Amino acid sequence: MSARAVDLRILARLLRGMPRGGSLAERLQAFYGPQAAGYDAFRERLLAGRGDLIAMLDVPDGAQVVELGGGTGHNLGYFGAPLARLGGATVVDLCPALLAEARRRWAGAPNVHVVEADATAWRPDALVDCVYFSYALTMMPDWRGAIDNALALLKPRGTLGVVDFYVSDAEPAPGMARHGVFTRHFWPRWFGHDGVHPSPEPLAYLRACLPDHALQERRAPVPYLPGLKAPYYLFVGRKAG
Repeated sequence: MSARAVDLRILARLLRGMPRGGSLAERLQAFYGPQAAGYDAFRERLLAGRGDLIAMLDVPDGAQVVELGGGTGHNLGYFGAPLARLGGATVVDLCPALLAEARRRWAGAPNVHVVEADATAWRPDALVDCVYFSYALTMMPDWRGAIDNALALLKPRGTLGVVDFYVSDAEPAPGMARHGVFTRHFWPRWFGHDGVHPSPEPLAYLRACLPDHALQERRAPVPYLPGLKAPYYLFVGRKAG
């Protein structure tokens, strides 16, 4: 199937939107199952900044790393050669179709583990060095619970990273980006049809939980929406120790 045909198939699914009935796991499977094979190629152009986030994490050799809401495991590829030197990398997600892609992708990597579980509840056997979310918090109804769980997974001085869509408050905190009325209303409506809910709240909560952090606020183009750029942020915070 050509790249354009894959795009059209995924766009048709996006236009139908996220199902409203059933559990979160059931809705994710119904939505992403039919597009799992082309998921990464399409979202490579949609989800900006993922490689930059991985670089900002700066995890040392031997570290234990967890991605919550990790889907197909695509983001582990941004680690490059250092991935093989990690003590372990675990991808946690609720969607079986996306996790099947992750298992195929990393079948030859003995230090990569793929787990079907809820990001708000999953716990490893021991605390880890780094947890990150990549365009996942906006899809989690209990995003606050997911952040709290991520913090609970971390060792003292461990790192929490997030890259995701957002919109600012009408009156943001000093030094923060201020988005206009169109941006603050358009993007939540546009993405909300597909179960993605950009808002100012997760970033505000992250900043409050982890005062020791680095933050970048950016915009990026969106496929098939010429001239429009969606706001997203990169956040890397360190847990108190």
